[in-house]
Amino acid sequence: QVQLVESGGGLVQPGDSLRLSCALSGGSFHHYRTGWFRQASGKEREFVAAIRSRSSGGRAYYADSLKDRFTISRENAKNTVYLQMNNVKPEDTAVYYCVAGAGIILNSIRDAAAYQHWGQGTQVTVSS
Repeated sequence: QVQLVESGGGLVQPGDSLRLSCALSGGSFHHYRTGWFRQASGKEREFVAAIRSRSSGGRAYYADSLKDRFTISRENAKNTVYLQMNNVKPEDTAVYYCVAGAGIILNSIRDAAAYQHWGQGTQVTVSS
């Protein structure tokens, strides 16, 4: 059974950098596209970033509003996907969820339905 465990969240100040990590176990990491979603309190869940599996080209995708500050990457040897967050802002405060998916994407890689596996989430709070 695939499990995703996020780490790296916490309390940071505006303008800081933060790196989230997500380790996948119970599956062949290189077969999965992986990504991040987030959900702020009282708001809908939103797509943050995704990266295709190595066998599918490894292309990265970002929410338009975040692509200049966030970077997704994956380290296949460690079965881990990362989200580097730079110049964080209070509006980045949310629970960040790691996701993994396999198989045909029916709609969009930015769609939550593209991912069968979700982590428990890690809280990121940006506050001075």
